[in-house]
Amino acid sequence: MGDVLVVTLTTDKFVNKGPHRPAFPEQLRAEMIAALECVDLVAVNPHATAVEAIRLLRPDLYVKGPDYKDTAKDVTGKILEEEAAVKEAGGRIAFTSGDTFSSTTLINQHMGVLPPDVQAYLADFARRHPATEILDYLQKARGLRVLLVGEPIIDEYVYCEAIGKSSKEPTMVLKQLSSEKFAGGILAAANHVANFCDEVACITQLGTENSHEAFIEGKLKPNVKRIYLHRKNSPTIVKRRLVENYFFLKLMEVYEINDAALSPDEDEAVCQALMEHVPKYDLVIVIDFGHSMLSERARKILRERAKFLAVNAQCNAGNLGHHALSKYPAADYMTATETEVRIESRDRHGPVRGLVQEVYEKLGCKRLIVTRGKNGCICCDPAAGVIDVPAVAGKVVDRIGAGDAFLSVSSLLAVQGAPLDVVGFTGNAAGALAVATVANRDAIDRVSYRKQIESLLK
Repeated sequence: MGDVLVVTLTTDKFVNKGPHRPAFPEQLRAEMIAALECVDLVAVNPHATAVEAIRLLRPDLYVKGPDYKDTAKDVTGKILEEEAAVKEAGGRIAFTSGDTFSSTTLINQHMGVLPPDVQAYLADFARRHPATEILDYLQKARGLRVLLVGEPIIDEYVYCEAIGKSSKEPTMVLKQLSSEKFAGGILAAANHVANFCDEVACITQLGTENSHEAFIEGKLKPNVKRIYLHRKNSPTIVKRRLVENYFFLKLMEVYEINDAALSPDEDEAVCQALMEHVPKYDLVIVIDFGHSMLSERARKILRERAKFLAVNAQCNAGNLGHHALSKYPAADYMTATETEVRIESRDRHGPVRGLVQEVYEKLGCKRLIVTRGKNGCICCDPAAGVIDVPAVAGKVVDRIGAGDAFLSVSSLLAVQGAPLDVVGFTGNAAGALAVATVANRDAIDRVSYRKQIESLLK
């Protein structure tokens, strides 16, 4: 097609095919391409799209594979932007012909980036539920009207260097290097959902002192409707973690919080907001961190008025022994950790599968999924019974927010009546993306998530 062939490669951080990819780092990929006789020049493109490279190179021909010819199948929408950039530079777009091979399929079948048992599960799962089925659920989720309810949490990481022991006290001394804040709690969940659904609202309660409202406004996605309630003489919750910078070890956690019961007026404001807004939405996602925002009256309104109620009642250091899954009986969909199930059943050592079945029957919920980190999740409903779905995570950077991501994405399929194993798989896939980043630095992106699903099931 031309006299000089220049090949640009996507840089590692923009491959976007899940936490296990790319299988080969950019330097090695560049060297392999450069070894081909027909290739004259190779470059690693540091940008998210090819538009910048096209403007620099100004090619006469911009060539893509035949799988890009149908622009409707390009979920990113970038091919049209690239074609416009080529035309601006005086060139034209062209497409190759002939056989094509999926590198993802070859990697999945022959290179073993996941354990053999997980690969075998995914191969069987893909035969029963092809990627197109799951992507169809995600597409339909765009039309869902979703309300999220729960406490906002500002997660602050203070990165430190350990410099020694105090000369007078048995105390470790740290030097602060930098700090970073994240919109966590229900704010992170709202951002996850907003990447998949067009109409999203969030009922949450800010403090009147140190409200962090400007920070929150800057972090929430534009399509999230804010319904802010306020608590007098209280801060918006901050969970500050001292993190050893080199090893990324969390050394200590400090809460800024008022976890006393709400005043009657404050509780009334929460209940009135719930009565007004809950019936308007197809799906209500509640993440109750147990820090006093949701009283028994508020929980009753949620149970009685939600068309579909998805819940996580989280046990954490601030509520241990005072918070339980049983505060939300008969929910349509509930997620919990193995620890939360053991606390609910008062059994530290019993076989987890039996405890999950016991808690599921006790709660009377329609569906329960219990997350178990690297061990995947255990799922229950009347149709499927009790089933296991393996984890698909790669490198774990930080587990903060993984459970919220699991619930946020999987709820969108649960409300559509997706099969139980599909709900569990999509939750695990969201969790895999969440643990690959620090805290809630990045929300689960719709395009990246779609690519991950396709990658896992090829």
